[in-house]
Amino acid sequence: MSDLHYTRNIGIMAHIDAGKTTTTERILFYTGKNYKLGETHEGSATMDWMVQEQERGITITSAATTVFWDWKDNRYKLNIIDTPGHVDFTVEVERSLRVLDGAIAIFCAVGGVEPQSETVWRQADKYRVPRIAFVNKMDRAGADFFNVVGQIKDRLGANPIPIEIPIGQEDLYKGVVNLISNKALIWDEASNGMDFYEVPMPEDLKETVAEYRQRLIEGVAEENEELMMKFFDNPDSITEEEIVAEIRKATLAMKIVPVMCGSAFKNKGVQSLLDAVAAFLPSPLDVNEVDGINPKTEKPESRPIDAKAPFSALAFKIATDPYVGRLCFFRVYSGRLESGSYVYNANTGKKERISRIMQMHSNKQNPLDFIEAGDIGAAVGFKDIKTGQTLCDERHPIVLESMKFPDPVISIAVEPQSTADIDKLDNALAKLAEEDPTFQVKTDEVSGQTLISGMGELHLDIILDRLRREFGVAVNQGRPEVAYKEAIKTTVQHHEIYKKQTGGKGKFADILFEIGPADEGVSGLQFINEVRGGNIPKEYMPAIEKGFKEAMVNGVLAGYPLDSMKVRVIDGSFHPVDSDQLSFEVCAKIGFKTACRKANPVLLEPIMKLEVLTPDAYVGDVTGDLNRRRGVLENITAKVGVQAVHAKVPLERMFGYVTALRTITSGRANSTMEFSHYAEVSHDMQESILKNKYNY
Repeated sequence: MSDLHYTRNIGIMAHIDAGKTTTTERILFYTGKNYKLGETHEGSATMDWMVQEQERGITITSAATTVFWDWKDNRYKLNIIDTPGHVDFTVEVERSLRVLDGAIAIFCAVGGVEPQSETVWRQADKYRVPRIAFVNKMDRAGADFFNVVGQIKDRLGANPIPIEIPIGQEDLYKGVVNLISNKALIWDEASNGMDFYEVPMPEDLKETVAEYRQRLIEGVAEENEELMMKFFDNPDSITEEEIVAEIRKATLAMKIVPVMCGSAFKNKGVQSLLDAVAAFLPSPLDVNEVDGINPKTEKPESRPIDAKAPFSALAFKIATDPYVGRLCFFRVYSGRLESGSYVYNANTGKKERISRIMQMHSNKQNPLDFIEAGDIGAAVGFKDIKTGQTLCDERHPIVLESMKFPDPVISIAVEPQSTADIDKLDNALAKLAEEDPTFQVKTDEVSGQTLISGMGELHLDIILDRLRREFGVAVNQGRPEVAYKEAIKTTVQHHEIYKKQTGGKGKFADILFEIGPADEGVSGLQFINEVRGGNIPKEYMPAIEKGFKEAMVNGVLAGYPLDSMKVRVIDGSFHPVDSDQLSFEVCAKIGFKTACRKANPVLLEPIMKLEVLTPDAYVGDVTGDLNRRRGVLENITAKVGVQAVHAKVPLERMFGYVTALRTITSGRANSTMEFSHYAEVSHDMQESILKNKYNY
């Protein structure tokens, strides 16, 4: 498989329960990787290999596999990553999309564009990943293909172009009309959808097919003058090959999203989807080259996607395997890496020996002698590696763009049930934090307790379950707590002098600075040096900046971190003997604490975006309950047989909401929730939070 034209690195992404894992299982079956169909609801899905995934019927961790598919006399190699749909595990989608070239976005034909569909779509936009849309579950009651296409256009701002039209919907769904070939195809259920055959075009679909085929040809002909002329003269003279070539070009340029349909569970439409992956999604060569920064010169550099170029790869996932230890998943962008050779970690400046390279199939490993540009693999042997770090050739260092992960929004205190397990717990938590960048462990300064933080109740529930099963550590847990943040609202000027004389060389630093909110859109510390005339030597400025940056981790109200602030150093002075970098760093930290108290500090709380699907009869009860939870109702829209209630609600009032919702709707409603933004809490609420924290 040395020809990268026939390689596809793709991800499967969607809202929870849209059918990602079932679609992946069908892909494994049709490509001959599996000889038996795995089912999510039976806990037998190959890609859901964790015990927790099999028990709950959900995907928790992204799983990779490699399959081969024949299309148009060529054999294509597909590296596929099946990602979770639940918002608590959004990190898995983020890091997968960072290293993939293309994606299949799956939508439920009944639910359409759901909250997490929007999140994963935005993530794919961020990394400029071309995608195909697959409208799944066409056999379900309430399925509506054209409604979903409309939602993709309206809610996601995309340009969906159907390349298939369904023949029948719900119970009557049996096949598709392929708009490229203009042929009607029906699947043979006796062969598990392996076989399909051509049938005459249904009379009732002829007008719809003509309309959508014209839209398709118009859409692709726009990009090509020669085709446009053919279209006006004689549309029938445009060949299938020309249409496919133009769809591919427009998909790669992210001008269109080809839309297909099927029912993965009923084995319909998956082979056509595999053909479309080969036809329309990019190969590593379409990415052309990868950009990065040379750590020695700090200047931008790029590498061609070529096995002969210097080696560069991005580590996108760390996993702990019970048999082989720490496993690092990485995408190779350039060069070649051989098993047993050394690589250079451009972020840490350390060399590491790769003892083994493997191709992954879910949680099973197939050993490889080497891996080349354009491929995805896993390696064993790393002593020190983190998600997002760059591996490269020591003589040609490069740091590739990493990825940003959201901050945790919920914390709980944990302690081992037995004091003999203290070290065991620390080691287990360190391993889990290494695997998952959205899971954090810290010690509370006030109570001395170990706090673990994550993206939601389910996220922490899975972590506690893994501690018990994988690491054999039973823990006691506290009640969940919200991860608040702090901010300052006004800009103040402050003069801080730090002096210490202990006999011999003393300590001295003097800073006059202004502190206040950062400019809009800026996160972290916005540091501006306006000192003139050498009143503070330049070599002390990094120490001052470091002091302020470290001080932001603990705000002045309750020790919660500040997300952003602006510091302008105006003036100051130094002592030729007593001043040093540490003095200025300490001076900045002390100055921060004093100045922030005068800068109107406030608490910020996480606000969640909530969607509740409820039968009409319970809408009043649901909205009334949300009002009591300090929720702000945004809108109520009608979906098939239910109402969708959209609201923004503080996380602090949402613990145990799933159980409460079941109670008020007799178990007939369900909800999805994801993080939206941080907002300032009211004065009374702030007083109450601070009182609880310090009484605790």
